[in-house]
Amino acid sequence: MVLARVWSVALAGVDGVPVEIEADIGGGRPRTQIVGLPDAALNEAKDRVRAAIRNSGLEWPDQLVTFALSPAALPKGGSGYDLALSVAMLVADHKIPGDAFADTALLGELALDGRLRAVKGVLPCLLAARRAGLRRAVVPTPALPEASLVSDLEVLGADTLTEVVAWARGEQVELRHPGPLVASPPIDQPDLTDVVGQPEGRWALEVAAAGGHHVLLAGPPGTGKTMLARRLPGLLPVLSSDQALEVTAIHSVAGSLTADSPLVTAPPFFAPHHTASIAALVGGGLGIAKPGGISKAHFGVLFLDEAAEFASDRLEALRTALEEGEIRLARRDGIVVYPARFQLVLATNLCPCAPPRDLDCVCPPQVRRRYISRLSGPLLDRVDIRVRMRPVTAMSLSLDSAPEDTATVRARVGEARARAGRRWAAHGWRTNAEVPGPDLRREFALPKDVTALLDRSLSTGAITARGADRCLRVSWTLADLAGAAEPSRDHVVAALNFRERKVA
Repeated sequence: MVLARVWSVALAGVDGVPVEIEADIGGGRPRTQIVGLPDAALNEAKDRVRAAIRNSGLEWPDQLVTFALSPAALPKGGSGYDLALSVAMLVADHKIPGDAFADTALLGELALDGRLRAVKGVLPCLLAARRAGLRRAVVPTPALPEASLVSDLEVLGADTLTEVVAWARGEQVELRHPGPLVASPPIDQPDLTDVVGQPEGRWALEVAAAGGHHVLLAGPPGTGKTMLARRLPGLLPVLSSDQALEVTAIHSVAGSLTADSPLVTAPPFFAPHHTASIAALVGGGLGIAKPGGISKAHFGVLFLDEAAEFASDRLEALRTALEEGEIRLARRDGIVVYPARFQLVLATNLCPCAPPRDLDCVCPPQVRRRYISRLSGPLLDRVDIRVRMRPVTAMSLSLDSAPEDTATVRARVGEARARAGRRWAAHGWRTNAEVPGPDLRREFALPKDVTALLDRSLSTGAITARGADRCLRVSWTLADLAGAAEPSRDHVVAALNFRERKVA
C-alpha cells in the first residue's frame, strides 16, 4: 500500500516533466530501493537522504523503503530529487503531515547534514510545474532569485531539511519568500569607436545586426576582425521578456546562472577556443545530452575566432542549426531539442603564415587553398555576409575622422528591426533572417527587373538557390536600413555583392 505521494520535476532538455514520487514502507527485509529508471546520481540519493534525515534528528525506519518515480519509463537523473524523496519517506512514516505538500513541487539536493543545495534547471522545472497545475514550490534558498521568475506560483525557500519539516508541522518556522527581482547589472559593451578604419566591416556588422544575419570576416591579422565581432552584441536590442525567459532556461540547465543575475536580458555572446569539442559546440554527454555553445548563444552571437583552425567536423556540425534554429541531439536515454537561433560570426586569416600584407605571403598556393577550404562550401553557403578586411594604412587619418559610436549605430539597427518586426508580425517572424525562402519568393516576391541580376547569377551557377534566398533576406535588411518599403535593384545588387566577395 502506497503511504505517501509528493511531486518533483524531471528535465528533458529545456522542458520539465512533473514526476510523482511515491513512498512505501514495509514488506521486506530492511533496505532502500528506488524504481523508475534512476541514473547513478539518483540511485545514490537513498544514502544521502538517509544520512540527512538521521542528522536532522529524525529516524530512518528499519524496514524496506521503496520509492517509485512516475512516469516510470522516463529516464531520471541528478540530485534534484533528494528533498522530494526525504519528504515522501517522512510522510509515509507519519513524521510529518502530507497535506502540507499537496500541489507542491519539491526541488533540491541534500547534504549529509541536512543542508539544502541548489541544483541546475530550477527555472524550466518550475515552469513545467506551473503548467501541470501545481500551485507551490519549495526550493533551496540560493535558487530563490531564479525561481522568482516564474509568475503565478508560490515559491518558498529553505536552507535545511529541518526547516521544511518544522514548516510542515506548523511550527513557528517561516520558509523564505523571494525578494524583489533585482535587474541585472548592465553589461559594459565595447564601443565601435575603438575600431580603426574598416568601413566595409562596420557596415557589414550593422547590416548583420539589423537583419540577424551570419557574417564572415576574412583578412590579415590585426585588422580588427575580433574587435568588430565582439562589438556585435552591443548593436543588438535587449531581449524581450519571452526571449529572456527562454535564454535563461537554457543557462539554468547548463548551470551558468548566478544569484546576482538570475535573468539573462542581454543577447549572450559565446566565443569557444578552436580546440573545443563537438559536444562543447552543439551539446552532448551521456544519457541525456546537455546544451552546448550554440544553445548558450541562443538569441545572441556565436563567435568563432580563427575559424579555419577549427576541425572541419566541428564546423560542419553547425550546418543544421544554422538552417533550422535548433539542434536535435540523440543519446542513449532519448532525444532532446535545444533552441539554437544564434548569429554566427566567423573570423579567419587567409593563410597559415598570416602576413600583414598579402604580398608578403610565403605559403604555396595549395597550402592557402587547403587552409581556407576548411570552411566548406555548404557552410559558407549559409553565411549571408562575407567581408574581406583590408590592412589599416592610415591610422591617424582614421582616428581624426571620428567614427560612429555604438549608440548611434544601435539606434539605426533598432529602427530597421522595428520595420521588419511590423512587416513579419502576422507570420511570427522577428527578423529578416528568419523568413523562409518560399515566402520571400511567393508572398513577398519582388518585381523581375529588381531581381534580374540575382536570376542571372542563379542561371550561371554563381550562387545556389539557398544563396539566392539569403540574398533576398539581406536585401530586405538593406531596405529597412534605408527606410524603403521594399528592396530596390540596388539593394539586391548590394546583397549579392556581399556573397560574391572572395575570402581567398
